[in-house]
Amino acid sequence: MENRISKGIQINNEIQISKEVQKALDLLNYKKLTNVQEKVVPVAIAEKDVIVKAQTGSGKTAAYAIPLCEKVIWEENKPQALVLTPTRELAAQVKEEIINIGRFKRVKAAAVYGKQSYERQKIELKQKNHIVTGTPGRVLDHIEKNSLDTTNIRFLVIDEADQMLNMGFIDQVEAIIARIPANRVTMLFSATFPYGVEELSKRHMSLPEYIEINSTEASRPNINHAIIEVEADEKTDVLKKVLITENPDSCIIFCQTQVEVDKLEKSLLRSQYPVEKLHGGMKQEDRFDVMDRFKEGAFRYLVATGVAGRGIDVADIDLVINYDVPAEKENYVHRIGRTGRAGKKGKARTLVTPSEHGYIDDIEDFIGEQITRVPRPGKEEVKKAMKAFQIKLKKKPQLKENKAKKLNQDIMKLYFNGGKKKKLRAVDFVGTLSSINGIQSDDIGIITIQERETYVEVLNGKGPLVLEEMKHRTIKGKQLKVHPAKK
Repeated sequence: MENRISKGIQINNEIQISKEVQKALDLLNYKKLTNVQEKVVPVAIAEKDVIVKAQTGSGKTAAYAIPLCEKVIWEENKPQALVLTPTRELAAQVKEEIINIGRFKRVKAAAVYGKQSYERQKIELKQKNHIVTGTPGRVLDHIEKNSLDTTNIRFLVIDEADQMLNMGFIDQVEAIIARIPANRVTMLFSATFPYGVEELSKRHMSLPEYIEINSTEASRPNINHAIIEVEADEKTDVLKKVLITENPDSCIIFCQTQVEVDKLEKSLLRSQYPVEKLHGGMKQEDRFDVMDRFKEGAFRYLVATGVAGRGIDVADIDLVINYDVPAEKENYVHRIGRTGRAGKKGKARTLVTPSEHGYIDDIEDFIGEQITRVPRPGKEEVKKAMKAFQIKLKKKPQLKENKAKKLNQDIMKLYFNGGKKKKLRAVDFVGTLSSINGIQSDDIGIITIQERETYVEVLNGKGPLVLEEMKHRTIKGKQLKVHPAKK
């Protein structure tokens, strides 16, 4: 049975996706459920533990975000679901996905991670949040300092568990699990299934259902991946030739170290390539800005470390280049999985020096196939491709439409200059706004009440009406200033 979202997703005879989540998925342009979503959503909605082996690009974030948005109890103020991710970028991306999917159910989510103000996160966690996403270190920090209340956690998601293991986070994950209720649903997602991940699942999951989206169902068949043999001192030259002949609209180039990323970015900038860099040594706001600009197509080439690149969810990356061979074999799968996503074709090339052949042997053993060897681009091939390359190089980038733009275009966020200090509650805003002629409760979205201010999302294109009316109305007897929010 094909699950077309536009017709309403009937997962099985007992489980139906709510009209609120359905509406959000339609506006987010979900055409149909992917394999992993089709298999995971009903299991998660039925509140069973589940282990999912699926590669990046298979749609796994929505596979758990949909059931989480369906299962949270809106009236409950304490977090009911916790999502652990290996990187800050992925934590932020997951939070946005949850907010988008849960928009019309008014699901609130917070993300906590390092290199961002602890106090700012502490204040956010004091607000009503249904779901919290975060990296293990910062999540554990908030739990130990009592700024994250886990007493009502009913769902735990461990995303990219193999990366948690590779990055040494498993002990922190174990410590978090020890501090949340044992009576919960646990969902574990991993592209690979090494021994440490298997042991984690055995210790902390109850009769889990095992779902594997194998290579014929996932993204690797869509990826033409191959090796190019190079000497160490000619890597940059060969890279540039590959970029000329492939001439991608969007490309990620992975390096092993931050130093290598900085060095390569400078070299490409000198050659006037539209390139930016991404690595953990950058300020967090700069990293998010680079990611957002890359997603919208503001520049074509991104040079990144493997860790920093984990949070990049771009549907149409044409080409991935491993400038350095990943030292961990699992990371080869993760890196090339940045292309060939959502059923599209992709290409990956790995530059291999003589000293890196041992890594390639390990990777080939791990993926169970020999990686094709291809020659470097020849002089005539480069010459033939140069004109088209230069035309595209000079062309102004065509910015891509953000997938949430359609979802958000009918939403206006309003600022009110009163909050907890004035004893205001969400119910006070709902009551007042609902009394406006033409406004119903389902026109009111997420309400965030802070100490001295409140933010209210007004849905369905009715923001201007509420803005005008609230200039002349009081809330709980108090006249508040109101204007469109800046954030």
